[in-house]
Amino acid sequence: MTEKNIAEENKSDEKRKLINRFLMRLTKEQPQMYYATTSEISRSIHTMIKEHTNRLSVEEQALVRRMTIEEIEGLLGFHAR
Repeated sequence: MTEKNIAEENKSDEKRKLINRFLMRLTKEQPQMYYATTSEISRSIHTMIKEHTNRLSVEEQALVRRMTIEEIEGLLGFHAR
């Protein structure tokens, strides 16, 4: 595995961790979201990210700056090995 591949994998892991943090917050604030579809949850997380970006670290802001709803949906749909 090349350094670039390792860096990309680490970036994906960090994004997944960040999305999971927002997911935990979302389900705590809105328990009914537990039963929502992945696309509904992705939209809600995307909105939360936009609203709370200024509270994230510079590194975290860089990770989510151009994150799309579809990317969030993909990160929610697949679990790390």
